[in-house]
Amino acid sequence: MRSPHLIPEDEVVFTAIRAQGAGGQNVNKVSSAVHLRFDIAASSLPEPLKERLLKLGDQRISKGGEVIIKAQEFRSLEKNRGEALRRLQELVDSVAHVPKARRPTKPTRGSVTRRLEGKAQRSAIKAGRGRVE
Repeated sequence: MRSPHLIPEDEVVFTAIRAQGAGGQNVNKVSSAVHLRFDIAASSLPEPLKERLLKLGDQRISKGGEVIIKAQEFRSLEKNRGEALRRLQELVDSVAHVPKARRPTKPTRGSVTRRLEGKAQRSAIKAGRGRVE
């Protein structure tokens, strides 16, 4: 399924950095990890979407309203760029769907009656466990 709010790549800033973890000599030489920076306020996203993104309590969103994603799972820079973009798109898609407001409802008379009958029945069972005189 394609997202209705695709992020243009010119609004995203990529920085190549050295990856952490296992990888031996290669990890010390090659800058294959990617830092992705995306400024929410300066983006072309619709205003309601920007507001919901900024309200999101995600640790990847800085106080300055910038999304920072670090991708380093792959050995190639291009795969890490693609992964970082995918994660950013996933984040935007998560706030694109507005949940429907819940209208509180009252239990039906029948369900209330059934609940109370069940409680009375259980009470009678427990009352019958007392000492016999």
